Amino acid sequence: MKDKHIRIRIEQCLTLAKASNCPRRKFGAVLLDPERNVVLMDGYNGGPRGGGELCGGATCLRDDRGVQSGTRMEVGCHHAEMNVVCNCAASGVPTKGAWLLVNGEPCVLCAKLIHHAGIARVIVVGGGYAGENGVDYLLAHGVEVKSVEGPQDERIGRMT
Repeated sequence: MKDKHIRIRIEQCLTLAKASNCPRRKFGAVLLDPERNVVLMDGYNGGPRGGGELCGGATCLRDDRGVQSGTRMEVGCHHAEMNVVCNCAASGVPTKGAWLLVNGEPCVLCAKLIHHAGIARVIVVGGGYAGENGVDYLLAHGVEVKSVEGPQDERIGRMT
C-alpha cells in the first residue's frame, strides 16, 4: 500500500473517531485490505450498539471510579478495535492478513482480539493512547506494529 493511501486512511480514521460519544477519549479504527487498498470495516469507541447509554451515562465511568489508564479493561465503553473485529464477525468479513489503522495503541484486551482475528499489521497514529498498552503482546505474537505521526493525546501533559 502506498504512503499516500495510508495518509488518506489516517484521515479517515481520525474523522471516524469524531463519531465517538465517549467523553474521555475518541478512538477510530479502520480495517484495510492492503492488496486491494480498500476499507473492509471501521469502528469507533462508545456505548453499546443501538444507542444505549454510555457506561457512566453522561460521564466516563472510568473517570468516575478513578480507574488508572491501561487497567480494568472491563470498565468502560466498547473499544474501536473491538468494534471493528465484532463488526467483521457479524458481517462475515474476513480479517486474516488485514491491516488495522487506529489512532492510539491498542489495550492488551484489544491486542488479543487483533492477534486471534489474524490481523497482520497494526498502524498506530502516534501520540495516541497514554496508558499501558498491548503493543508488546502484538509484537510477541507476530503482529507487525508501525507507528506514524499524528495528534497528541491531550492527557499526556496532565499525567506528569
